Amino acid sequence: MKRDSFLHKVFYLYYDGFRNMKLGKTLWLVIGIKLFVIFVILKIFFFPNFISQHSEKGQEPSFVATEILNR
Repeated sequence: MKRDSFLHKVFYLYYDGFRNMKLGKTLWLVIGIKLFVIFVILKIFFFPNFISQHSEKGQEPSFVATEILNR
C-alpha cells in the first residue's frame, strides 16, 4: 500500500489523535465499561434465553413458528 493513500492518512489521523489524548483515553475507558455492562452484565442477569427454556432441544424452529402463528 502506498504511504500517501487515503486509508493510510485516515489511520494516522486517528492514531496520532488517540496517542496524544489525556482526558479522551479516560472517557473512552468509561464508554467501554458502560458498553460492557449494557451488553454482557444485563444480558446475563435480566434477559434469559426464553426459547431454550420453553422448547425441547432441536425443536426451537418449530417452537418459534408455533408461537408466531398462534399470536
